Amino acid sequence: MAGILAWFWNERFWLPHNVTWADLQSTEEAAFPQAEDLYLAFPLAFCIFMIRLLFERFIAKPCALGLKVQANGPQKAQPNAILEKVFTAITKHPDEKRLDGLSKQLDWDVRSIQRWFRQRRNQEKPSTLTKFCESMWRFTFYLYIFTYGIRFLKKTPWLWNTRQCWNGYPYQPLMPDLHYYYIVELSFYWSLMFSQFIDVKRKDFGIMFTHHIVTVTLITFSYVTNLTRVGTLTLCLHDAADVVLEAAKMANYCKCQKLSDLLFLTFAIVFIVSRLGIYPLWILNTTLFELYEALGNFPALWVFNVLLVILQILHCFWSYLIIKAAYKAISKGKVAKDDRSDIESSSDEEETVPRSKTPHSTVTTNGTSGANGTNGYLTGSTSSEEH
Repeated sequence: MAGILAWFWNERFWLPHNVTWADLQSTEEAAFPQAEDLYLAFPLAFCIFMIRLLFERFIAKPCALGLKVQANGPQKAQPNAILEKVFTAITKHPDEKRLDGLSKQLDWDVRSIQRWFRQRRNQEKPSTLTKFCESMWRFTFYLYIFTYGIRFLKKTPWLWNTRQCWNGYPYQPLMPDLHYYYIVELSFYWSLMFSQFIDVKRKDFGIMFTHHIVTVTLITFSYVTNLTRVGTLTLCLHDAADVVLEAAKMANYCKCQKLSDLLFLTFAIVFIVSRLGIYPLWILNTTLFELYEALGNFPALWVFNVLLVILQILHCFWSYLIIKAAYKAISKGKVAKDDRSDIESSSDEEETVPRSKTPHSTVTTNGTSGANGTNGYLTGSTSSEEH
């Protein structure tokens, strides 16, 4: 184990030439980032998650109900023992062969069975109230941490001159405010890493999962190598758009369409300017070029820059979704339905009862009537959710 740890913490990988871990040990005169500090993030992540649960229940939910946010979820599928057994024990997405078999067994047409499965899948989705509470929590946290970041950074020289990120590196003392900023951000993203499996799931779940892994890795990596100055710039830059995005979602859930559209378009502008403009010209420029000019090269820098470039690739993907949604908003006069919406919809939903193969009969199966409700869907949902 000692040999593995020695190999992992090889100074020639992590640090510039002629710098050792002993040089970066904290003393009474100056404190430096220590890898063991990162253990604080785990209990703090749990605390943040518990605070979130209390916030959503005792603050966000009353606010949502006061704003008349819909508390019920999608319309429930009509109870049917045969279809329920197939749904829970076999498949939630029956193929054509199985649909034909069920059609003959129940004397329903295939479209009605497809509609039942669609409604049953939607039945497991969260209500608008749940999504509002989640967005309000994220809005509150992002607003707090973004405000904290701005107040901290406006007192630092590297906000206005990125070359100051490398002045005296790696012997840059760790300020208490910077330490707090880093640990809280890392804890929040660790909490998201775990809560994303119970949060509202959307079609870009895999991309978001990748994003959270890259973010946690970047924060951890930059802290260990004391690349915290440029790290604070990156964190604050990313939080700016998230505040507006969550506000747009809340407005949408409250059915304030004009406000939602305005906030979404604002978010689109902030996101594209910050992620496709400022991020590459400000962050990537200093890590790819100014850092190399100031310190030369060592392996950890390559890993750091690769992670930053992966983040930029994700920015490009989300920008595509945002631009597409913004184009629809401008051309149609309102924000279009979110491509990642967690509620399935269909243009077939004008029918409210499953049609029997015998057009004028009403079929009862296992004690349940053949009535079937329409499948609800969200309209005007904002665009892709990201970091």
